Amino acid sequence: MGLSSSHLSKIDNLAEIMEETGFSKTHISRLYNRFQGLDESNRGSLSRADFQRIGGLAVNPLGERIINAFFHDGRDTVDFRTFIRILACFRPVRKIKSPDPLSPEPINSRDNKLRFAFQLYDQDRDGKISRDELYQVLFMMMEAEVTEDQLDNIIDRTIQEADQNGDGTISFEDFKKSLEKVNLEHKMSIRFLQ
Repeated sequence: MGLSSSHLSKIDNLAEIMEETGFSKTHISRLYNRFQGLDESNRGSLSRADFQRIGGLAVNPLGERIINAFFHDGRDTVDFRTFIRILACFRPVRKIKSPDPLSPEPINSRDNKLRFAFQLYDQDRDGKISRDELYQVLFMMMEAEVTEDQLDNIIDRTIQEADQNGDGTISFEDFKKSLEKVNLEHKMSIRFLQ
């Protein structure tokens, strides 16, 4: 418990972070420990190189895009608060019977999970997934498994099925609608240790 308490004393605005992210003190302490482990230079922030040393990201075909999500606003480093906010998106959703309609949307809501996934495709941040952006992601994920023609057919069919207004792109609303039956809780949640 002493180790946890010493970590927590170093975290500014702990109560705010708990409220915003939904993480417990124990989770925050463990994530702070992980953050410090990644911060080999003891700068109090993480660089792209720090993330690139994470084995799971290094072998993930979308690893670089996932890393980019941490640096979405053009910064060169990520502080602990930004780090934990992004990880909170992957926190499992707790079923609340009567949420307060005036409270802000939780970071880990279905819409926020979808926004995170959407930005992995929408690299130019124009609010639409173009054919080229879809191609880039699917090529990274399926390169050795399909031919160029098969990939083109998959892309054409995906856009045709998802594009609601016929502009040849997939907006966030199109993306959201096309994934309405997908269990995001299963696919986009990390079970953080209790």
